[in-house]
Amino acid sequence: MPGDGIGKVVLPEAIRVLDAVDFDADYVHGDIGWDFWMSEGNPLPDRTIDLLREHKLGLFGAITSKPKPAALAELAPELQGQDLTYYSPIVRMRQLFNLDICIRPCVSFPGNPLNFVRRGPTGAIVEPPVNAVIFRQNTEGLYSGVEWTNPPAAVRAALETHPKMQAYADVPGADLAVSCRIFSRNACRRILRAAFEYAQKQGFRSVTVCEKPNVIRETSGMMLEEGLQMAREYPGIELWDTNIDAMMMWLSKNPQDYGVVVGGNMFADIISDGFAGLVGGLGFACSANIGPEVAVFEPTHGSAPKYETLEPSIVNPIAMILSACMMLDHVGEGDKGDRIRKAIAHVVAEGKVRSYDMAGLRGGPEAIAQGAASTEEVTDAIIAKL
Repeated sequence: MPGDGIGKVVLPEAIRVLDAVDFDADYVHGDIGWDFWMSEGNPLPDRTIDLLREHKLGLFGAITSKPKPAALAELAPELQGQDLTYYSPIVRMRQLFNLDICIRPCVSFPGNPLNFVRRGPTGAIVEPPVNAVIFRQNTEGLYSGVEWTNPPAAVRAALETHPKMQAYADVPGADLAVSCRIFSRNACRRILRAAFEYAQKQGFRSVTVCEKPNVIRETSGMMLEEGLQMAREYPGIELWDTNIDAMMMWLSKNPQDYGVVVGGNMFADIISDGFAGLVGGLGFACSANIGPEVAVFEPTHGSAPKYETLEPSIVNPIAMILSACMMLDHVGEGDKGDRIRKAIAHVVAEGKVRSYDMAGLRGGPEAIAQGAASTEEVTDAIIAKL
């Protein structure tokens, strides 16, 4: 499922690497993205849902999402006025197939000029190794989609049974927007179980629950409560509790202290981007969306449509390739995934082939002339190492 923008650029590069490592697979194209919203009023067509239901494995590029007025304005003329609503196809996939476990590794490659550095006690530059794996509850929280502007009378009446709503008693409905942050105990348990199992298997010494239970007492409190209960089953793994705001400070102060971090949908989304910034940015940020039957693997970067048509392409394909490695792990081909990761590590350490972001250049057609490697050249270098 290439999707939009640079998704159409980087996904074929990942497949070239999968071919080079002799991954024996048949690829079936799935339609998804903005083109299908504009032409069909549905960015995730039923035919693609059927393919996922049949094959249960997806490799996904990137998606374009726009605010409500812009989305409606770009619908085909014959679809205007049909009361259509744009929903993010990746969010819909997660909810439709209960892809509730999102895993986002943020691992620094030695030699990457974009890695986080700081000064040590003597003033010397220190580059702490980062090896954090974020477990994000993927289907609930603020992404559950239960929200209103001008909430219906029954909803408003229900909300006003809470004493805190008195502060909004005089706010007209048209001026009131409400988004529900919904946690369920079973979903908290599933993401925590996945985090602890991963920590145990991979040898991490801690699992950090990153929420805000001192203020968001009910939802964050439930996640922490379940974490404390589950930690009793894993005596060799410490449970740490860090508030989201403090986490954003600690991750750039002592990032090497953190291993497995788990949180609800919004907070884990934020901290995964924060950790990604320490290891090179979104050009190195991969992820897995895993449910009971279906799994979809994607880079966490956006579609960056302004770069889609550059010739040659300048975007960094490594996040997409690392996402393919996570897919290999999932289907029992982890040895091939490890080979690819080692090849990437060699290319990064050598420093001879660097995409524009790694070279510290502004994105644009002039980046190649300034010494940046093209998307294809980065992939070629990784394949050569294989």
